[in-house]
Amino acid sequence: MLTQLCSQDPDVGLGRATSTGSTISSAQTDLLGRNPSATTTATTYSDYQAPKSGSSVLARDNSIGSYGFSTAGPSTVSYPETYDDSANGFGIPGASTESFDPSRPSDYGAAGSSGGALADQEDEDDGYFTDSDDPDPDRFVNFSLLSHLAVRLRDKVPRGTHVKSSIPYPRAFTGKDIVSTIQSQIQRELLINHGVSTADRRAALQVARSLQSQLFFYEVEWGDKPLQDGVEDVYMFLDDLDGHSESRGEREELPTAVITMLTKCYTSTCSEEDPCYSWVCPRRRVNWLSTVDPAILRSLPESEIHRQTIIHKTISQEEQYVQDLDSVEALFIRPLRRATHIMPTSQLDEFIEEVFGNILDLRECNKRLVEAMYVRQREQSPIIQKIGDVFLDAAKSFRYAYPTYVARLPLAEKRFKEEIEANANLRLFLEECSRQSARQQEPRRLDLKHFLSRPSEHLQKYPLAIEAIMKETTEGNPDAYYLAEAIHAIKDLQNISQLRTFQSAMGKGPTAKWEWHDLVPSEVRGGLSKSEAKRQAIIFELIKGEMGYVKDLENIEMMYIQPLRTQDPSIIPRDRLESFITDVFHNFAEIYGHHRKLLDQLHEVQREEHPAIKSITAAVFDAALSFREAYMEYIPNYPIAAYRIDDEMANNFEFKTFVDQCTRHPDAHRLDMKSFINRPIPRLLRYELLLKGVYDETPAGHEDREAIPQVLEIIKALGKDSEPGVESAKQKVQLWCYNSNIVFKPGEAVDMDLLNENRSLVHASKLLRQPETGFEWNGWTELFVLLFDNYLVLTKTKEKDGVTKYYVNRRPIPLDLLNLTSFLDPPTQRSAGILRLGLGNRHGDGAGPTTPGSGMPESATDSRLVYPCTIHYSGRLGGLYTLFTESPQARADWKQKLEEAIGLRKVVQESNKVFEMEPLSTDTFFVPAISASATAPSWNHENSFTGKVTCSVPFTTTDGRALVAIGCAEGVWIGFRHDSRSMRRVLHLKMVTQCAMLEDFGMFLVLADKASLSPCHCALFAYHIEALVPSSLQSAHTSQTPQRVNGTRDVHFFSVGNQGGRTLVIYMKKKGLDSVFRVLEPVVEKINERSKAPASFTSRFGIRPARSEWFRLYREFFLPSESFDLVFLKAKIAILCTKGFEIMDLTDFKSVTIPLRDDGHERLAKRCESCKPMGMFRVENEFLLCYDEFGIYVNKHGAPSRSTGTIEWEGTAERVAMHWPYILLFDSRFIEVRHVSTGLLAQIIPGNEIRCIWDGRGTSGTATATGAEGLQQPMNLDPRIHAVMSAPEPSGQTVQPSRLRAIAQHVFEFVPTVPLYPPGPLASPSQSAYFQQSNSPPHSPSMVAANSWN
Repeated sequence: MLTQLCSQDPDVGLGRATSTGSTISSAQTDLLGRNPSATTTATTYSDYQAPKSGSSVLARDNSIGSYGFSTAGPSTVSYPETYDDSANGFGIPGASTESFDPSRPSDYGAAGSSGGALADQEDEDDGYFTDSDDPDPDRFVNFSLLSHLAVRLRDKVPRGTHVKSSIPYPRAFTGKDIVSTIQSQIQRELLINHGVSTADRRAALQVARSLQSQLFFYEVEWGDKPLQDGVEDVYMFLDDLDGHSESRGEREELPTAVITMLTKCYTSTCSEEDPCYSWVCPRRRVNWLSTVDPAILRSLPESEIHRQTIIHKTISQEEQYVQDLDSVEALFIRPLRRATHIMPTSQLDEFIEEVFGNILDLRECNKRLVEAMYVRQREQSPIIQKIGDVFLDAAKSFRYAYPTYVARLPLAEKRFKEEIEANANLRLFLEECSRQSARQQEPRRLDLKHFLSRPSEHLQKYPLAIEAIMKETTEGNPDAYYLAEAIHAIKDLQNISQLRTFQSAMGKGPTAKWEWHDLVPSEVRGGLSKSEAKRQAIIFELIKGEMGYVKDLENIEMMYIQPLRTQDPSIIPRDRLESFITDVFHNFAEIYGHHRKLLDQLHEVQREEHPAIKSITAAVFDAALSFREAYMEYIPNYPIAAYRIDDEMANNFEFKTFVDQCTRHPDAHRLDMKSFINRPIPRLLRYELLLKGVYDETPAGHEDREAIPQVLEIIKALGKDSEPGVESAKQKVQLWCYNSNIVFKPGEAVDMDLLNENRSLVHASKLLRQPETGFEWNGWTELFVLLFDNYLVLTKTKEKDGVTKYYVNRRPIPLDLLNLTSFLDPPTQRSAGILRLGLGNRHGDGAGPTTPGSGMPESATDSRLVYPCTIHYSGRLGGLYTLFTESPQARADWKQKLEEAIGLRKVVQESNKVFEMEPLSTDTFFVPAISASATAPSWNHENSFTGKVTCSVPFTTTDGRALVAIGCAEGVWIGFRHDSRSMRRVLHLKMVTQCAMLEDFGMFLVLADKASLSPCHCALFAYHIEALVPSSLQSAHTSQTPQRVNGTRDVHFFSVGNQGGRTLVIYMKKKGLDSVFRVLEPVVEKINERSKAPASFTSRFGIRPARSEWFRLYREFFLPSESFDLVFLKAKIAILCTKGFEIMDLTDFKSVTIPLRDDGHERLAKRCESCKPMGMFRVENEFLLCYDEFGIYVNKHGAPSRSTGTIEWEGTAERVAMHWPYILLFDSRFIEVRHVSTGLLAQIIPGNEIRCIWDGRGTSGTATATGAEGLQQPMNLDPRIHAVMSAPEPSGQTVQPSRLRAIAQHVFEFVPTVPLYPPGPLASPSQSAYFQQSNSPPHSPSMVAANSWN
């Protein structure tokens, strides 16, 4: 075998050779510490890498062999180790040839040899053994030959009876027995050859597996599992099979291989005394002593010899260290940059930067150090007189590079670990690097983690080496000064590195527990006063807290915002995700920017002045001025953010799960989402506390004595100035909570607009209500009454799972319709008697004012006393409400709050009203106070009674005059708008009920009662407008004789509109129970003809023959029900009748009745049957159907389109009109103005006997659209609605008995204003898309169908 070994190339490297005739069991160790299974191929020698002598370095790995792969080339028995010593690195062939010249002195040339590599272990190994004169009993055994080890194992392994699978096996042994026996044989050889005491058993395990692979022993069940260092498996020798004699015969063939880690050298002429020529020979331990003249050595003192030995050893270690850094680039960084299959290029560059950092900068620094050492060797050879200045210069060049690298090392290791665990491609790549090193016959296991930590460990060894040199330096040697300075400089460098590590960790990992005293040497601490040490500790705590705070702000982005935005499917629906993020996290990024800048400044100060920082006040002062506005915006938003989180968690299970997962994140410290967003608020208080501590420990005369109070003042002012915003936000959140938790009875929901930005809660407390029956044992009802700035709400509270629900007890009362009746009634007792004496209102929810003596208390201090508060609700479902407080103070508070809320409501409504009422006429139309009497006088020149105003219509004449026609019981008046004095009676008709103007045809239509001809006979008349208000002298002679449009039957109503390019007039007359409709079309030619008919008896009364020449019949149809009105739609008509809304097509008279009353809408059908339809208006793809008591949205098919059901009116609508985007509902006492899209109550206009006399219809001009076609458009600022109301009677006026009292009727037009807070989609807290209006129905989705109507 030795002959074969001699034929190898001596330059292949340390202890490496190849044989074609021998075999070996191999176990290659990859970069991840996993050991592949053994194979048997040709022989490769490999050196043994010495581990550090600590138990934590060479941990036992029972998983060895679990990740196996066959080597492509010669196999080796290699020892898997973990590098943890600066001398443990070996040169990589090809990796360092660019850096060093092979013609260097022998010190460098031997750097790659085992002697050079293990030189730092010599001192440690001196105590392990001593030379002995006793002959070596193993001197004829070559432990590097597997056959020798096989014989020793067979002789020494303990045998016994072992049981496996219930079968006893005599003369057997376990895997642990084998490994222990081999370990006992080779450990001395390792110690002698390599200077290492091995406690690790993995080398013995690899030898055992090699023997197993060659069937030197077998597993008793003939399993093929690799041998383990345990007692689970039982083995036997083939020679010990049952039936053999006790005396064992020799095997014909023993296992053969070379154990490279135990071989001394492959050259036959090599010996300890005369090593061979190879520079990498294990026996060739180059010693500087051999290069020095013996005469010179004899002249040197022993201390100088030791000093030179240490210097040369240090140079050798530095060479090896540089080679290791070269290996990092050659074997990892360069291949990684080309390995784009591992991850995208951009991520790959980022990964390399994060993991390797500036390690190549370190290499350049240490190359310069090695070059300086070589120069010093050449200059002062053979005895190096001075080396301290070299280390001192090196320390200066290290000052930036090493702290930067060491500080990032924990983050780099974490990033590497995370990527290894998550990226299978990276693991395969590193395994390929391991195989590549095997093909290059690299003797060491290339552990990337070891290489990453190598610079940090190497930096820590410099002071030890320099101190050892200094210890051997004789007194008076000038190098001692430089060595001392170098030690100080490198220790400072270590301190800076430690500080940078602390700063880079950002409060994570072991450094999170470091305090100021952990980073400051004891001698430095001893030089500071107790007060100054405490001051420095507080400053350190402030900086450390700032690091944790900034890290938490970064975690907000990392743990919450990024996953919420990127997760698919989205945790929060995409349409409200950004709204949620804005409301919850608000401007946290702005705050993070300010504190990141502050932290950078604090770190810079800390790096420059550590360990004794003079002041950090300037940086904090600047930050406090900068982040003030950001905090002023962020702090008030916290209540909103907390509400949004709670609300989302309550309604979104996926979000709740996500938050719980984030809480378990290692960086969350078990804090939930609300704790993270609350983090900035207590941080301000922490600044105040820490700065006070610094101030207390600051000596007099220090600049901080003046600066810190200024900073404290700014921070205190910030907290104080943000309080109003916080209170406002809390009130807003409180309103949102009420909005979410107020529960209405089915079908009775009222949208109180609680999410409006301007909404507020004025007062809330408990009130009592008397039993609704007359019996005391029913108990008094406890109500929780909420007074908002727009509604008073009576509720009953119920709590479940920590959430309080407010169940509405009575319909919410708008403050516009609320009146305070009595708050001065005497108190009563809750137990006044079995029967309640006074039931105060139709609701039975309160008693009227108590009479003297009825339930009066016996004592003013009786705890059963209650104090009545009586209010009146003017709505349709209103009446008197009597509620009770438990104290007079509570009653006084309620009175005060109600008066304030009502007064404020009036002011706000006045400032933000939707419509102004501008008078058209105030002193023209009067009715007597007894107008309802049958003896009411008619209008004549002696009196001014015009009768009840019933209708009006504005129009413009051909000469541009803006006029208005007003119809009343005594005829029709026409005059200029807004000029009462211009009003003139133009038609002497009785009981005018309806009028219209066809401006395109110059025709005026009037529905009136011709009482002089036929009492109670309603007829439709058509007049030339020029005959009524002539625009020229010629037109003044136009005949005033009208045409009667209808036949003989009464006309109940008519409607004017456009459809299909035609102007149509449709009137309805009754025929039995049916409603008969005639559709007429004006005839332009006939209208413009001058009348040739001679005056007749009837014409003198303004009546033409029954047949109308101005209109021709276009259609005629009937409806078998009572009808009230007719509305023109875009292509069809809608008839308002007792059945509801009949939608009809005039082309074929096909019709459908809405709303649908099929299954599921029984309640709605019953409600519709009991109410009268009043109007129909289009809202985008929906229609709003208005009844006299409620409204409902339906789709194009007539089915209810919103889940919220009906919109209940406050009053009883006698007429409905629309001025986009509002509808006006006329009760005789007030007018409700509601938004047509949402039904929200926008304004209430009080009045007396209010009536709508024009709803925007009744004109044929193109500028005026019908009310039903209210498509979304900008609000038209032209008046579209007229109304009349009775003027209030003057108080204290004396009326003469002989004269009837006249009541003026004021005619108004509604002029839209531009409100300060226009209605529309609510924007609180950010977008209405999130806050679903529980009482305001959302828009239905667009639905298109062939049978839809519009």
